[in-house]
Amino acid sequence: MIPTIIDVKNLTVHLDTPAGKVEAVRGVSLSLKAGEVLGLMGESGSGKSIFCKSLMGLLPKNGRIVSGQILAEGKDLAALPDREKRKLRGSFYSMIFQDPLNALDPTFPVGKQIAEAVTAHGACCSREQLRSRVLELMEMVGIERAGERSALYPYHFSGGMRQRCVMAIALAGNPKLLLADEPTTALDVTIQAQILDLLREIQKKLGTATILVTHDPGVIARAADRAAVMYAGKIVEIGTTEEIFHDPKHSYTRALLSSLPALARGSETLPVIPGMPPSLIDPPKGDAFACRNPEALAIDYLEEPPMFKISDTHYAATWLLDPRAASYRNEKQETGWGI
Repeated sequence: MIPTIIDVKNLTVHLDTPAGKVEAVRGVSLSLKAGEVLGLMGESGSGKSIFCKSLMGLLPKNGRIVSGQILAEGKDLAALPDREKRKLRGSFYSMIFQDPLNALDPTFPVGKQIAEAVTAHGACCSREQLRSRVLELMEMVGIERAGERSALYPYHFSGGMRQRCVMAIALAGNPKLLLADEPTTALDVTIQAQILDLLREIQKKLGTATILVTHDPGVIARAADRAAVMYAGKIVEIGTTEEIFHDPKHSYTRALLSSLPALARGSETLPVIPGMPPSLIDPPKGDAFACRNPEALAIDYLEEPPMFKISDTHYAATWLLDPRAASYRNEKQETGWGI
């Protein structure tokens, strides 16, 4: 039986701002098994990055976990003091950040930065063993001539090579959970594909569970086993990658996928989702996507939909899956609710 690496239950995260309390993550639940890649996609501002930072205890000073649990290795990580969370960073979970240029220190050689990560995570070894480990990590992420390049500085590397260095640092402590926050956004298409294939290769080799955060459905299709769609701080649909891409049930998921250029061949323009995401300082009543959804029912403006089960692996939070949807649709037509 494949062990569960992390089990998140009803996680809610707030950010305190001068304008008010932002409900950045609203009751998110999901689990991840060893060796599995979960793609987390959605528009900017949907809560993806804040969710990942809350798992690692890296929320900004104005952020706080209001409720919920993050269960791993018999512990609730959300309830641990900061000192205990620091011990877990790198050894249990690690993060690949979006911009490798900002993630690396420009004043130190990359080999020294990787070595620092190795020693920071409790590896006591001789200088020769440390150098051997650094070269091993660099070769693992596809950096050729590692011995020579370990002495180079970040500005000597291209964007793709810098991201490989960041990956080597993230893997230095042999983490069980890898959080990749938009790891290919700053890279061109060809290098994107190489980094995604490398992530997949490393995940299979080490058995590391991975959460891959992106706003690009194409990235999920290439690299993930399962996909979760976030909107307005909530997961609105989750399932295997095949289920999400070939049988999407939530209107927001279908709208995201319809914006893929590959699905718009022969058309002069790409479909767009009308309107803007709602403010999470005062989230709307009911389904947060209702005001942008041509398929919205009357109840979407009144009550938040629960997660409906489509299969053992596929769930979606939409009233369109309710057996009573036909009557709701009729009520919408009679009352004028919706678009």
